[in-house]
Amino acid sequence: MRLSTIFWLVLAPALLPAGVSAREPELHRPPPLESAPQDKYGDLVRLGYAIVTDTPNKASRYSGNKLSCSNCHLDAGRKPNAAPYWAAFVAYPSWRSKTDRVDTFDERVQQCFRYSLDGIPPAFGSIELTAIAAYAHFLARGLAVGTETRGRGFPLIGKTGLDPNRDRGRVVYREHCQVCHGEDGGGQTGIPPLWGFGSYNKGAGMANVETAASFIKANMPLGKPVLTDQQALDVAAYMNAQLRPPDPRHGLLSIFR
Repeated sequence: MRLSTIFWLVLAPALLPAGVSAREPELHRPPPLESAPQDKYGDLVRLGYAIVTDTPNKASRYSGNKLSCSNCHLDAGRKPNAAPYWAAFVAYPSWRSKTDRVDTFDERVQQCFRYSLDGIPPAFGSIELTAIAAYAHFLARGLAVGTETRGRGFPLIGKTGLDPNRDRGRVVYREHCQVCHGEDGGGQTGIPPLWGFGSYNKGAGMANVETAASFIKANMPLGKPVLTDQQALDVAAYMNAQLRPPDPRHGLLSIFR
């Protein structure tokens, strides 16, 4: 490696004035849907968008609940820090401890259908899976495959010193969440159910308190997140303590765990 390269990678950041850090990479700006070409690829991109935003109707043969992909992947998979599709697309293939192997992007989408959508994994080569992949590919235009992009997933919540508490979470839910998601967590038109048999099952990523709390802290209440780290953890614990479909890997008995 050339000395100049070593300087810029290792030595130069140390020479910055106190309180000044190296500039973070800019957030990716996915292209607008209107710029998708008027050809077969563009048709798949537009179909992928339709599936992502209206999954129960546009992917009814695989979807098993009332959720759409865009309920977690906000702004139709465009919003940073809300599991954007453009960041996920370039991150795969990738190792996942959940499956104990390297998964492709298509396999990751299949897992979303199985757990978050409490349904059936779309078959490889199915129009639904092909369209979602095309849409994610379109949003990721300009990003290099294999790069760790800013805004991927959800920002992690640090240790607060207190365990998540569902009783405190009930209070947070009533103050900040109930007006949209309802007293029974069943949601309403355009707003997803947070528990019950129309919501994600116990194998979904959101069924993990820390994961749900990270999403909530960064994004909820929608458009004006105001919760502290502890409030997010508490309300996630309350939400995930409610009745929901079982983890398909463990059978019906997991509904009571």
